[in-house]
Amino acid sequence: MLVDIHTHNTESGGFSSIQGKTFSLEESFLTANEKEFFSIGFHPWFADIYSKDLLQKLEIYAAHKQCVAIGECGLDKYSKVPMEQQVVVFGKQIRLSEKLQKPLIIHCVGCFNQLFELKYAFQPQQLWIIHGFRGKPQLARQALNVGCALSFGERYNAASVIVTPIDKLYLETDESKLSIEDIYQNIANLKSCKMEDLIAGERLLQHFGA
Repeated sequence: MLVDIHTHNTESGGFSSIQGKTFSLEESFLTANEKEFFSIGFHPWFADIYSKDLLQKLEIYAAHKQCVAIGECGLDKYSKVPMEQQVVVFGKQIRLSEKLQKPLIIHCVGCFNQLFELKYAFQPQQLWIIHGFRGKPQLARQALNVGCALSFGERYNAASVIVTPIDKLYLETDESKLSIEDIYQNIANLKSCKMEDLIAGERLLQHFGA
């Protein structure tokens, strides 16, 4: 089973996918797609919309059986939202991930030291998946060493793909026009394996009864 771990594309192409959704779209999505999977969270670009009311709404959506991850959430040095606010909002979602026992889909740009510090501080039991990873292999090893998994899309550092163990390697389209099948084939070629050997995403959905 090919699994697109993070996408904003509405057409799955017949493959299993986890749709990254916003609060404004969630209600109609749930009504129309009773068998689709999704994730939801406060993106660091929009962490300034955080409020207690929206956090309560997030908890309701995140507890839904179709929600298999919290996010995308995280830290971004280029966000207009102050880093202190980003850290607070990200921390709320880390706690929610632990409470609901669902993984985090993490957006991290230029803030990996802070991300790793938070990983040490919270000591989470749930999986952290850094989505759209494009960093060098040294950074990939750092992320893997602190217990994060990595998700690769259309663009990636080939050496980082090679050093990532298959059980920590997820695949995504995000906003790419490439199909998830094409991305699987590209990564399988790099890993010198078959597409069906890339099973991290399948195992994640199996955990939620897919």
